[in-house]
Amino acid sequence: MKTSHVRLGGLLGDALAANHAGRLTHFIVDETSPAIAIFSPEHRRQNFEGDWYGEHAGKWLYAAAKAAARTGDAVLLGSIRRVADYLVGVQEEDGYLGTYAPERRFMRKQAAKPGTWDGAPALRTWDIWTHAYLILGLLEVHRHFPTPRYLDAACRIGDLCWRTLNLTRNDGGGGGGIDRGIDRGIDRGIDITELGNHHGMSATVLMDPALELFFATGERRYLDLALLISRQADDNPDLALLTRALACVDASQIATGKAYQLIWNLVGLAKLHRATGAAEYLRAVERLWHNLRTHHLTLGGGPWGGVAHRSREVFNPAGFFSPHGYVETCSVLAWVQLNRELLAISGDAKYADEIERSAYNDLLGAMAPDGENWCYYSFPNGRRVHTTYWRCCKSSGAMALEELPALAYRVSADGNITINLFGPGLATLALPQAGLVTLEQITDYPFDGAIRVRITCERVAHFTVFVRIPAWASGSTVKVNGVDVVRAATPGNHAAVEREWRSDDELVLHFPMPPMIHRRINQNVQESRAPDGLPVRQQVLRYEYLGVTRGPLAYASSLIDGFKVEETIRPPRSPSDDWLEEVGSPRDEGGPEIHMRLGYRPSIAFSPYYRAGGRDDGAWRLTWMSVAPDLLTVPD
Repeated sequence: MKTSHVRLGGLLGDALAANHAGRLTHFIVDETSPAIAIFSPEHRRQNFEGDWYGEHAGKWLYAAAKAAARTGDAVLLGSIRRVADYLVGVQEEDGYLGTYAPERRFMRKQAAKPGTWDGAPALRTWDIWTHAYLILGLLEVHRHFPTPRYLDAACRIGDLCWRTLNLTRNDGGGGGGIDRGIDRGIDRGIDITELGNHHGMSATVLMDPALELFFATGERRYLDLALLISRQADDNPDLALLTRALACVDASQIATGKAYQLIWNLVGLAKLHRATGAAEYLRAVERLWHNLRTHHLTLGGGPWGGVAHRSREVFNPAGFFSPHGYVETCSVLAWVQLNRELLAISGDAKYADEIERSAYNDLLGAMAPDGENWCYYSFPNGRRVHTTYWRCCKSSGAMALEELPALAYRVSADGNITINLFGPGLATLALPQAGLVTLEQITDYPFDGAIRVRITCERVAHFTVFVRIPAWASGSTVKVNGVDVVRAATPGNHAAVEREWRSDDELVLHFPMPPMIHRRINQNVQESRAPDGLPVRQQVLRYEYLGVTRGPLAYASSLIDGFKVEETIRPPRSPSDDWLEEVGSPRDEGGPEIHMRLGYRPSIAFSPYYRAGGRDDGAWRLTWMSVAPDLLTVPD
């Protein structure tokens, strides 16, 4: 389904419009834009730096192509073609399209730096990474605006990677399981984990674009390239990606636990499952997804970590919690894309829940309203800081937003419709039995749980509309033309409405949105054994925190009393309905506030996280309140 058939309104629509008019229109316009000028042969010859700035070209092509197809913007399309043509024009004969001088390129094997915690090669770390994004960007332009030279340029990059890894297939190939098409006895040339940092994860992300080349061309060598990368990632003892994922190892213990790279590698494994049907890949991804969902997300849905660690962008051990953790916007992009893949494979509503949660909170919370500025890092409790010109997260945020229109609705092969994302907007979908079907969402969601879906069909037809019931939406109702049609709408699943649909039918949803309390505990427990051999557990530290959500939105306060960056509260022991009060209407701009009325001090006002404290550089947001020690939950 083309995203141009879907128009999102409301909060997401505003963000898409700002993204289009802001970063996508201004950051890159032609070959003189700084992010493209670094690909010039002159710059390339003298670039000996180990930077990653070349990634912006592929990210911009990917996001801008989606935006141009969605909006019909001829000026943006002109910029896309000019930039893509320039890049094709400076691609070297062997397929190289990076930014490095010849002696610094990924085709030259180098030993790792001794004693480095991230396993980085001695000189360069980002050449494969840049080429991975260039493949995705060129393929996305070709997908929306078919142009053989763009596809050819992407394939030439893939062929260069193939030759560099020196994979020679034996005639016949074959085989089964996760080694499909790969002969373990052949010369494998350079090991890809030697070409990227974080014990190779910054290079093994090439799995994803290699598989996109396979999907676009059907050429087996690109599938074999992805299989080889997967195996080398598993053979590296510091990474052991597939083995550790299947063993349910915590994400923090895979390589360096770098969130962005690890999740992007999972996107590649999910696509390997799609390409091969091998169950091992899907099991591995699902197990790590569950680990991430349980232990490594903020209240706003973003991958989180970076406390008391050498890198701010890595996962902390499971069970560790701090309100001051980091969410890298790049990691939010990878998380959205991973859930995109799992949603496409399984159709399970839980993956759409996670896309919605991260989009409405940590993604929008990192974006400035002008569509130009983004936060590199966002904090559940911390200061909003807009990042600098070259930082990766500005391009990643733009990419993540452009993923959303295509995820809002799905048309199945048998002609049924799934509604995955909610908010004002319009979708026109083609069904074989009904012709064009238009669904218009009329709602103030995510501030109000009342949603009217007005349906118009070219022909009267029988089909099913599957409606995602959010996991938080207990007591939801689903009606058609005023009549209840779903006896029990189960949170976290899709409700099926099967009937003969005709124009002017109206599907009416109601998702109750009471404020909800969430508690997180950070505790340090030391374990040892007594002389008699029995285990001894000693609790050393225990802190508890309290946060608030309403519907899909996480809530946060600004500075407490106008100046304090944290607060310890004594919440009443009565039900939260007694001391959490909605102030304002869902129809107010920005939705209602939630006031925490504690009795012993002035109320604390909470507003949706994405706008708490204002959306300006330097604003403070406080999601978690420390709970007084004498009110801590009794440990098990």
